[in-house]
Amino acid sequence: MKTQFLQRHQILERSPTLLFVFSLLTVTIGGIVEIAPLFYLENTIEEVDGMRPYSPLELAGRDIYIREGCYVCHSQMIRPMRDEVERYGHYSLAAESMYDHPFQWGSKRTGPDLARVGGRYSDAWHVDHFNNPQSVVPESIMPKYAFLGRTPIEGEHIEDLLRTHRMVGVPYTEEMIENAVFDFAAQGDPDSDWDALVERYPGAVVSNFDGQPELTEMDALIAYMQMLGTLVDFSTFTPDASR
Repeated sequence: MKTQFLQRHQILERSPTLLFVFSLLTVTIGGIVEIAPLFYLENTIEEVDGMRPYSPLELAGRDIYIREGCYVCHSQMIRPMRDEVERYGHYSLAAESMYDHPFQWGSKRTGPDLARVGGRYSDAWHVDHFNNPQSVVPESIMPKYAFLGRTPIEGEHIEDLLRTHRMVGVPYTEEMIENAVFDFAAQGDPDSDWDALVERYPGAVVSNFDGQPELTEMDALIAYMQMLGTLVDFSTFTPDASR
């Protein structure tokens, strides 16, 4: 029977036309199986308590993260496999990237996954890591990003950035946009009046992240790092089996 099967399979291998037709048929069936169920779901992203849009400083930090190509070496996607969950934490949820444009999922890991890096290290650790990665991780091949701490960031276009993200579905309110410049500066200044900021963006970390007197790109990037994976309370999270 094995020989007969191989002989029949050789017919496909020797005929480009038949091979193309059967390959197309296989891909079509697979595509239908994956796509068709989506038409019967009202929403492919389950609702998760705690998710919110990025604060202005976090959003600016995320843009720096993308600009510097951090996504090339670091994924933000923990797959539901034992080795990944034990190392990085709870597997990633679609809701955690619902406000990402573009999202940072992936599988390329020259460095570790960053989906749950928020709160794992101090601000000072991040500063040392960006200034000289090898000082905290000797085997690291990550380049130095000390220039971020020497580059002031003003946030003069932060309102426009929030408005742009609202155009693609991020639920920034007029209040958030009107206070964007204030919130941008307040998150990097623990001595400021930041209560309204935290009310608008629950869980936002307020700190002079890099220890410099002026707000820098390093402040923004660390603010982004410190919120990754911190918004969802997985102790109360129950997966929706229907999804």
